[in-house]
Amino acid sequence: MGEFIGLMAMLTALVALSIDMLLPALPAIGATLGVSRANDNQLIVSLFFLGFGLGQLFYGPGSDAVGRKPAAYVGLALYMTGCLLAFASRSFVLMLVGRFLQGFGVAGPRTITLALVRDRFEGREMARVMSLVMAVFILVPIVAPALGQAILGISGWRAIFGVYLTMGLIASIWFGMRQDETLPPDRRIPFSPARVWSAVCEVVTNRCSIGYTLASGFIFGAFLGYLSSAQQILQQEYGLGARFPVYFALLAIAIGGASLVNARLVVRYGMAALSNWSLRGICLVSIVFAVVASAGSGQPPLSLLMTYLMVTFFGIGLLFGNLNALAMQPLGHIAGTGAAVVGATSMLISLALGTIIGQSYNGTVLPLVAGFAVLSGCSIIATAWAEAPSTGFANSAQIDV
Repeated sequence: MGEFIGLMAMLTALVALSIDMLLPALPAIGATLGVSRANDNQLIVSLFFLGFGLGQLFYGPGSDAVGRKPAAYVGLALYMTGCLLAFASRSFVLMLVGRFLQGFGVAGPRTITLALVRDRFEGREMARVMSLVMAVFILVPIVAPALGQAILGISGWRAIFGVYLTMGLIASIWFGMRQDETLPPDRRIPFSPARVWSAVCEVVTNRCSIGYTLASGFIFGAFLGYLSSAQQILQQEYGLGARFPVYFALLAIAIGGASLVNARLVVRYGMAALSNWSLRGICLVSIVFAVVASAGSGQPPLSLLMTYLMVTFFGIGLLFGNLNALAMQPLGHIAGTGAAVVGATSMLISLALGTIIGQSYNGTVLPLVAGFAVLSGCSIIATAWAEAPSTGFANSAQIDV
């Protein structure tokens, strides 16, 4: 179990590593490749997420047809190809192509991770395992910006993509040597458009699955808005400079700590209750802090901002494993396609909303705080709809949440 959680965490961590390590280097990349508008540097993050969201639609059905391991190998190969393109880029367009390919590739191991966990566990035990995976995975955001800052100072931003390539190779070797195939041939679904479409229809017409998927997309849209603008807010607006990785790490610790707490609480209280408490807490503190930030012309003291973000991100940490597990709970018989549709739908929603928040950055924290307030409210509505009894959809009251 320990090695399984460690391997799943590493495959999942490739996503965070590919984002957070690069954040301190965004201004340097933009300067090298001739980007004139500071907010355009956010596209280096956004294009990664676009590829990540679209890629999940392919790997899930593919893993249901040929097995989990072959689909993961394809994704890892594409990820490493994207690393090479970004490393060699001499234009901003080629950088964005490489980042898209990185995202499209890493969607493979990320999607397969969800399917592998669902193959082996279900219900609250699945949520507990996912929380432990996320707790290990969250170590990456704690150290990645500092590592990226160090590499940037020693070797320049291209060396960061060399580290990505190395991590991709290590993950491929470990996965290939130590992970067994969890989908036997007699449970595989032949790949055909009709079968894939049937599975997609089953996911999107299941009230529980699609409701929690929407909730996940809304709240993590606000979180993606933070990732897109964190470097500008903390490093530039608040003048943290080289101290940016330290403050970023403190916020990541709040998420990781919540994931560990969730692994213990979820067995006692259930996924739905913890998710609802977290969303309501995030919404309330965001509304209050929006008023406080407005009184300070959108630039509250750094200590207040960090306190607000740590409370909010603790709530986010409780949601990471639970919302995904709730959405996947009715989909055990189509775990691969289910993970693909749930992951892609929530990610594309998050990307659209997060890009709007990031591009709205105006030198204050108000767009980000307002994004958390509004989108957590939307998530509350989506979860209430998912849990409401209905004769036409799966009744979430019948599901172990």
